[in-house]
Amino acid sequence: MARNLAIITVVAGLALLSGAALSQPRADAQAYPVRPVRIIVPNTAGSATDGVTRMVAQRFTEVWGQQMVVDNRAGASGIIGHDIASKAAPDGYTLLVSTSAGLVITPLLTKVPYDSARDFAPISLIVISPQMLVSHPSVGASNVDQLVAIARARPGQLNCASPGTGTSNHLGCEMLKVMAGVNFLHVPYKGTSPAINDLVGGHVQFMFNSMPAVWPLAQAGKLRALAHGGTKRSPAAPDVPTVAESIPHFQCITWYALFAPRGTPPAIISRVNSEMVKMLADPSFAKRLADQGQEPQSTSPAELAAHMRAESDRWSRVIKAAGLATAQ
Repeated sequence: MARNLAIITVVAGLALLSGAALSQPRADAQAYPVRPVRIIVPNTAGSATDGVTRMVAQRFTEVWGQQMVVDNRAGASGIIGHDIASKAAPDGYTLLVSTSAGLVITPLLTKVPYDSARDFAPISLIVISPQMLVSHPSVGASNVDQLVAIARARPGQLNCASPGTGTSNHLGCEMLKVMAGVNFLHVPYKGTSPAINDLVGGHVQFMFNSMPAVWPLAQAGKLRALAHGGTKRSPAAPDVPTVAESIPHFQCITWYALFAPRGTPPAIISRVNSEMVKMLADPSFAKRLADQGQEPQSTSPAELAAHMRAESDRWSRVIKAAGLATAQ
């Protein structure tokens, strides 16, 4: 009898411990966050992705009372930052803001040490970001047609800059080359800031880039805004035509989205997603993004996963049309 009572006591104790363990993730999610959260940005400080992330991080900090620390880990076309995020502890205290480049385009073009579908838990889209085509004033072009004419008259002599091979900026260069039937050189940089600096300095002639980083420079006369890569003109720059107005069906856009390492508790994913949805639905916050030429757009985690699959199909077709070597 004594032995049976001892066994029952042990089993009951284990059951209590198991119950406590099962309830712990929910309790953690309800209290989350209880310490600072790191948000990895696989781009340089000063890039459009970095700017949007800092706006989001500041709002999270204000709402939750815990510091959201932006950690820029640029390099290797974003591969370094993504690799670090994929190996982080899945406890909600490391998040990642990625783009169509890092999780879709780059893995199509080269081997990467992470699996976009396996290693990251989608949380929500943040913005759709049409790319603006800008040139150095010395090029002498004021619109897409003039740029194409100059490139046609000087085959292989113009340079199109990008933050790195495999970025949406790079694919914008390749699409322009294919769809306009012209030849120029793609010049990849190690990040957005050095590419823009060289463009302003006249060392390269043009590039596609998200509006927040280049539109102010165009307004100041340091660059010329030739066109916009979206499907319609931007309210932030209504006088700038779309590339599609000169080259039908041309579209060059990227997006920024929030992710966590795979294995992060669903309750934490849900909590962060809920806050993102509220944030982007706030008219004042959304307007700040729209004024920069960004298009605020939240999603559910499942919708973001579906969006990534559709984007993979779309960019695969672009890569094939451009004749670029793939990772397969």
